[in-house]
Amino acid sequence: MGYDWDFWVVFREFGLLMHGLINTLKVTGLSLTFGVPLGLCLALLRLYGNWPIRVPVGIIIEFFRATPPIAQLFWFFFALPILIGVEIDPFKASVLTFSLQSSAFFAEVFRGGIVSIDKGQWEAAKAIGMNRNKSLKRIILPQAVKRMIPAFLERAIELMKTTTLVGTISYADLLYEANTIAQSTYRSLEVFTVAAGIYFVIIFVCSIGVRQLERRMARTGETTAH
Repeated sequence: MGYDWDFWVVFREFGLLMHGLINTLKVTGLSLTFGVPLGLCLALLRLYGNWPIRVPVGIIIEFFRATPPIAQLFWFFFALPILIGVEIDPFKASVLTFSLQSSAFFAEVFRGGIVSIDKGQWEAAKAIGMNRNKSLKRIILPQAVKRMIPAFLERAIELMKTTTLVGTISYADLLYEANTIAQSTYRSLEVFTVAAGIYFVIIFVCSIGVRQLERRMARTGETTAH
């Protein structure tokens, strides 16, 4: 038995899909905005903090890297409000969850980038009178960040895919809106085909950019940090 495809019902509700896409990009963008600087702080604390600091920071990083994102999302949305007595809406819970989760992954990217810099760079900075903070800011981090860019972009792509979980707490992202349209039109095949196509276009274009950047860095002799 054949199936009569009808994409018109999807295009009739295309505005709703675009609304969901904007919400997806909002969560992704804000999670990156908060996750990157927090990841840098965690990386520096893990590398250069005293052991009473390094140990708990390491535990935090490994916890968010090792536990399922959906479990973290449920905890921040359902459990945290009970503990602190403050209601947290789906948007805030989503940004909080993925900011913290991303910061753990970015911390390892930062750490890998920093330790990849030759020790001679540190010694040269020390020889001209720079302390550790100045060496990091002026010499080490600028070089390390260049090596980390591909890893950052790859993580951003993974983050966007992971945010599809936010629909489980009723945040109206792209997949949530697609499901809403599918339930009202009974055209699941068409709706989810279009939704998958939107994700594919965005992520595929970003992936091409990452590969091009890695090739360019390989030609200039730079290595990447993962």
